[in-house]
Amino acid sequence: MEDKLLHFFNNNEFDLYEPPKNHLKRFEKKLNSDAKRSFSWISMSIAASILLFIGFGFGTFYKSNNDVGLANVSPKMREAQNFFVSAIKAEIIELEKNRNLDTEAIIESALDQIEELEDKYKIFVEELKNSGEQQKIINAMIENYQKRLEVLKNALQQIEILESNKNLRDEIYI
Repeated sequence: MEDKLLHFFNNNEFDLYEPPKNHLKRFEKKLNSDAKRSFSWISMSIAASILLFIGFGFGTFYKSNNDVGLANVSPKMREAQNFFVSAIKAEIIELEKNRNLDTEAIIESALDQIEELEDKYKIFVEELKNSGEQQKIINAMIENYQKRLEVLKNALQQIEILESNKNLRDEIYI
C-alpha cells in the first residue's frame, strides 16, 4: 500500500501554490449554478408557505361557520363568546412571550389544562345541539371560558413569581 502511494506522489506533480488554469472561471460557473438552484428552492418554499396560510385560512373560516356554540344562541351570547375568545387569545400570547427554559413546565401544564377544557366545551356544544335544557348548558359553557381564563391568569402569576424570585436570587449573588 505504501509503495502505491509513494509511487503516485512521485509520478505526479502537484502545484501547491497556484490553482490550475481556468480555475476562477469554473468556480464562478459553479457558484452561479448553485445560486440558481437555491433561488428555485427558496421560491418553492415561499409558494408552499403561502399555500399553507391560505389552507389554514379556509379551514378556520369553514370551522367558524359550522361551529355551534354560544354565538349561535343569541347576539348577546355571540358578544360574550367573542369577548372570551379574544381574552383567551391575548392571555395565551402573553404566556408565550414568557416562554423560556424556566417557565416551560408552567406553560405546558396550563396549555394542557386549556386543551382539556376545550374538549369539555366540545361536549357542551354537542349537548346544546341535542338537548332542550339550554340554560344549564349555556351556563356551563360560560363557566368553561371563565375557567380557561383563570388557568391562564394563574400560569402568568406563577411565571411572575418565578421571575421575581429569579431576579431576587440574581441580586443576592451580585
